[in-house]
Amino acid sequence: MQRSLKEVAEFIGGRIAGDPATTLDGVASIDSACPGDLVFVEEESHLARALGSGASAVLVGSFAAEQPRAKPLLFVDNPRLAFARAATLLYAKPNRSAGVHPSAVVHASATLGAGVSVETHAAIAGNAVVGKNSWIGSGAVIGEGVRIGEKCEIFPNVTIYPGTTLGDRVTIHAGAVLGSDGFGYVRDPKTGRYEKFPQIGSLQIEDDVEIGANTTIDRGALDATVIRRGTKLDNLIHVGHNVEIGRDVVIAAQTGISGSSVVEDGVVMGGQVGIGDHARIESGVILGGQCGVLPKKVVRGKGMLFWGTPVRPVKDYLKQLAALARLAKKG
Repeated sequence: MQRSLKEVAEFIGGRIAGDPATTLDGVASIDSACPGDLVFVEEESHLARALGSGASAVLVGSFAAEQPRAKPLLFVDNPRLAFARAATLLYAKPNRSAGVHPSAVVHASATLGAGVSVETHAAIAGNAVVGKNSWIGSGAVIGEGVRIGEKCEIFPNVTIYPGTTLGDRVTIHAGAVLGSDGFGYVRDPKTGRYEKFPQIGSLQIEDDVEIGANTTIDRGALDATVIRRGTKLDNLIHVGHNVEIGRDVVIAAQTGISGSSVVEDGVVMGGQVGIGDHARIESGVILGGQCGVLPKKVVRGKGMLFWGTPVRPVKDYLKQLAALARLAKKG
């Protein structure tokens, strides 16, 4: 979508140095930029490359105030964040026509809000509710009584089980499964056989959550699994039953969270983190890739980076690695 530099500056709260009528129609990296593109620079060392690129304008911080201006600059406090926001203005979402495709199956008791789009071969079961301006992609299955809020995006082949509620502006990427049974069994000591513990709880996903492709989130066993506002989950993550994930949590791919664990607000997790059952990760903790958190463990320290298995502060982890290296040399 074509915009003037002035429009972009007003949208992101930036200050222009150069021609405000400069036309922009996309964003790009410095190396791939073409006329019409906007690029960003976080460090002065990269400014010359950006100014010499094919981009029409550059997002910069205050470090560029005294530099020669070979092209228009847009000054902001946080170039990377401003770049992300500018992209939402320059790239409009696909124009999805409201209505139900003839191949889709929508139960007579389901409720679709104004502007809802249901694509090919999707299925919406009885008593389900889809809020206005939401989109249901091809092959998605929406179970009995599911509640989906407004302006949600449900990509192809997503499966949402009964007992699941989604807030507004939730994005679920292709192949995700929401609200399936948790992994809960009770062993009969006499026979050695396992019998299924009831999995009759619910799954509650709040506003502005994004869930990656092929991620799976179990319903609660007796109560609820909860994903709170603004949390972002990558692809191929598994969240067990009765887990509670707080606000604005970011979790990278291939992480697994066992049942009844709690992840508090603002936690950041790298890829392939494993969390045992009934653990608690307190607010603001950062877990590095492939960390292992033992069952019932409490990890606390806002802004602290943890690593290793069992998880510990990264300084301790590195000291132990160094000690092992010294022992290996002696051997």
